[in-house]
Amino acid sequence: MFFFDSQIWFIISFSLPLLMWFISKNKNNSSKSRPPGPPGWPIIGNIFDVGMMPHQNLQKLQSKYGPVLWLKLGMSNTLVIQSSKSAEEIFKRHDLAFSDRNIPNSFTAFGYNKGSMALAPYNDYWRMIRKLCSSELFLHKRINASAPARQNCIDLMIQRIKDDSLASRVNGESGEIELDKYLCLMTFNLIANFMLSRDIMDLKSEKGNEFYEAMKGFMEWSGKPNLVDSFPFLKWIDPQGIRGNTGKSLTKLLNMVSGFLRERVQEKLSGKVKETKDFLDVLLERNDDGKGTVDELSEKNVTIIVLEMFFGGTETTSGTIHWGLSELIRNPKSLKKLQNELDQVIGRSRKVEENDLNKLPYLQAVVKEIMRLHPSLPLLLPRKAVKDTEFMGYSIPKDTTVILNAWAIHRDPNLWDEPLMFKPERFIDSKIDSKGQNFEFLPFGSGRRSCVGMFLGDRMVSITLARLIQSFDWELPRNVSPDSIDMREQMGISLRKLVPLIAIPFERHD
Repeated sequence: MFFFDSQIWFIISFSLPLLMWFISKNKNNSSKSRPPGPPGWPIIGNIFDVGMMPHQNLQKLQSKYGPVLWLKLGMSNTLVIQSSKSAEEIFKRHDLAFSDRNIPNSFTAFGYNKGSMALAPYNDYWRMIRKLCSSELFLHKRINASAPARQNCIDLMIQRIKDDSLASRVNGESGEIELDKYLCLMTFNLIANFMLSRDIMDLKSEKGNEFYEAMKGFMEWSGKPNLVDSFPFLKWIDPQGIRGNTGKSLTKLLNMVSGFLRERVQEKLSGKVKETKDFLDVLLERNDDGKGTVDELSEKNVTIIVLEMFFGGTETTSGTIHWGLSELIRNPKSLKKLQNELDQVIGRSRKVEENDLNKLPYLQAVVKEIMRLHPSLPLLLPRKAVKDTEFMGYSIPKDTTVILNAWAIHRDPNLWDEPLMFKPERFIDSKIDSKGQNFEFLPFGSGRRSCVGMFLGDRMVSITLARLIQSFDWELPRNVSPDSIDMREQMGISLRKLVPLIAIPFERHD
């Protein structure tokens, strides 16, 4: 969104008008108090300071410029928050002033941003969708009622892992698997059951594979660094083709989700009665004749909201579990301690269930530690200043992009003992939770724009990780040691492992 590759030739071709703008803008703002920050280049500002791994590079700037940082990213004013104290100031005193969104150009394809809850401006539409999600989709009663469907999705994943690993051994191979693929498939169907009361992903089916490839294409293109986000006047050109290619994948996805909507409408017209409503039923009840007023939802907006739940639930959940198992295999003592807790509290004769989670304090500590070291959205979702605001003695102008570097806060040595180490024990008997009130730990954000699905997300990660550890002993391929597991990061829409974990599962028996 604000980090670039070799597109500098394009910037140079526009250098003269931009340079004139830059000089006049800085002249007009020279008397105003801004937070400290590195000097920027003419026109491009601090783009090179941010680089391809922004969460890491921004953290490095903190030692010189402090926890509140000011950057110019092309034509965009940017405020960066990198301490728990400044995060608390944002969320407790200026949450409303910084409640808007700065929309990446890739998400404007087909007006996606206008129907999205995550990206919508802070207005009546956003409040209506947020309230609907809080009162209908992510209600604790509904989440608890849908536990059997999640259990079934996890059962199918566990069985696929067993079957594929066994087939590999029968063929004289090692039995190793690439876990990420199984997690993506499982979380997709888990969200599908929660939203639509059905599985939609089977990579062996043509439709399932088409959906998977379209989703993969959307994630890849929409997460690419885009020149347009720092130089909005280039929108009409789309020089890197990011909006165009994102739109191609998005068209396929919207068409497929629209098909699910049409099927549900036909079911209703046929008089079919469902015992329980899913979230699609709730959305369709608010659907009107297509005008899309604040009180009703147009068919397009219903489609976008359903699709957004897939984006958020699949990408973040599967990525967190992937990081988690990687950390546990790298730390055999923690892995063994978690297995012992599961064996003592649950045993091996039955599967761990969601209503067991409160009896498993070490599992809860492990999940928190995974989210601390590997927050799926290391910069959360950037906000935008609704108005000129005085913040911690600084003057922040309207439309400034506001970035909160949760990744840096989670690794702050002033807050955490040995912050780079995987130590779940730090959360044992700790009152720190992920609800957004402990500003040293913000995996789901805080305030009015925090993640509405945090309770379900935490539940999905916890039960899936518990089942994987209860069901299997995990070994690494030959010539790979725990210390040599590649833990490098890949930045896109979310923070994922650059190199997928390859491991060998061995079924644990009673």
